[in-house]
Amino acid sequence: MPNQRPDPSRRRAAPQSRQPKPPQTPQQARHAVARRAARKAAARRKALLTGILCFAVLAAVSFGCFLVVSGRSRTPAPETVQPSPTPAQEPAAEPTPEPTPAMTEEEQRIADATATAAANTTKDAPVVTDPATWNERGKALMDRLSSDEFFVEQGIKVDEKEGFPYLIAVNRAASTVTVYTLDEEGRYTVPYMAMVCSGGEDTPLGFFATPVSYDWRLLAGPSYGQYATRIWDAYLFHSVPYYSQHKDDVEYDQFNELGTPASLGCIRLMVNDVKWIYDNCDIGTRVIIYDDAEDPGPMGKPGTIYTDPADETLRGWDPTDPDPENPWDDKYLSGTTIRSEAAWDEWNAAQEDGRWNTSLTPTDLQGWSTDSSVEGTRG
Repeated sequence: MPNQRPDPSRRRAAPQSRQPKPPQTPQQARHAVARRAARKAAARRKALLTGILCFAVLAAVSFGCFLVVSGRSRTPAPETVQPSPTPAQEPAAEPTPEPTPAMTEEEQRIADATATAAANTTKDAPVVTDPATWNERGKALMDRLSSDEFFVEQGIKVDEKEGFPYLIAVNRAASTVTVYTLDEEGRYTVPYMAMVCSGGEDTPLGFFATPVSYDWRLLAGPSYGQYATRIWDAYLFHSVPYYSQHKDDVEYDQFNELGTPASLGCIRLMVNDVKWIYDNCDIGTRVIIYDDAEDPGPMGKPGTIYTDPADETLRGWDPTDPDPENPWDDKYLSGTTIRSEAAWDEWNAAQEDGRWNTSLTPTDLQGWSTDSSVEGTRG
């Protein structure tokens, strides 16, 4: 194709140059400045309002998240379905406790006698039989002993008075002494009191009559016993041995052995019991020593009192010693003896009329208790 030149009539027209604005008057200039200031103020207000609105929205969203996280969302929790109400019911009645069975007359007698016998017991508890059976049991024991060939050969005669109100029976195997008085037939079958004691393997069995008594007696060891009454040969009733002839120097470890075989052959007793024999059983009183491990005697077996080896104030004294210097409580003066009503009457009368104190051994004190860890026990 032949070259064509552009049509000059179709060329773009050249732009016209801007005409300069006419100069403003002072009043127009002031109005322009005011308008620009107003526009700027409006822009600032708009920006401020926009910022406040954004902050509010952000705060609301944050608070909602906090409520959800803390479990306190404004969204109401679903209602808990409550069980349909049931008719009111009375509370179940508490079960009535079973009434304690009332004691039989026999059980009540045993409980009362045991409570009396246990009043001073702090170590071994007493075993007390029914007081209503004491006389029957005493008669049965004496019938058995008096028919035993061994005691017949020894000359036992439980039906002879001979002016002696008491007979003393020692159950060596059960560590119990029972004192008997005369029944209506003049036989020693009525249990009067029971005492806890300690004999030994060498304690002789048989039938004896007491030949002599002593307020203090030298024993093996040497050691010493208060209110001793000889049974036969070298065997005596006496207190728990003392290291020296002083009332505050008892062999306290041996005192705690009362109720068990512990002696070299003599019959050891608490002071109140051996003193009762010393005071009330005249020389010539009959003594029977026998063995019956199953039955301590018709009244039972008394309990014991504990002496604390660490208590240097009390340990050197027999708790039942009636000496006014004894630091033990006076309630222990009656010991743990099981007594019949007649024996209690006699005991109380002896305290009231002063008889009990007429045979007190002189107060002779060492001033301290021998230490058993240093000195061996004897007697």
